[in-house]
Amino acid sequence: MKSENLAIGYLGEDIAKRYLQKKGYKIIERNYKTKYTEIDLIARDRKTLVFIEVRTKTKEEFGIPEESLNHNKINKLIRGATAYMIQKRYEIDYRIDAVCIVLEKNKKIRRLAHYQGVTL
Repeated sequence: MKSENLAIGYLGEDIAKRYLQKKGYKIIERNYKTKYTEIDLIARDRKTLVFIEVRTKTKEEFGIPEESLNHNKINKLIRGATAYMIQKRYEIDYRIDAVCIVLEKNKKIRRLAHYQGVTL
């Protein structure tokens, strides 16, 4: 089951990456690990650095992907983004986005939502 969840997660990241690239984002990093969390995607949106959390589910009976973006997860993303900015010595604006995806059984996209500027 865990390997299936990992496969769904990677598929969701691939879908999110293509979606964001079509919107003009330039992907810089994928699966960047800090001591606080793993950041799924890091991209540039014009002059803004964007840290993107991707949430992918195959069913919504037990909750939607957005519900898993809780206070604890967002706090970890903020700390991870701050650590990245310090390590890379970036002094530009940044924000945290979320891409939430629900897939059909055949792995086709049922729903994709992009939330910009996710906060606590």
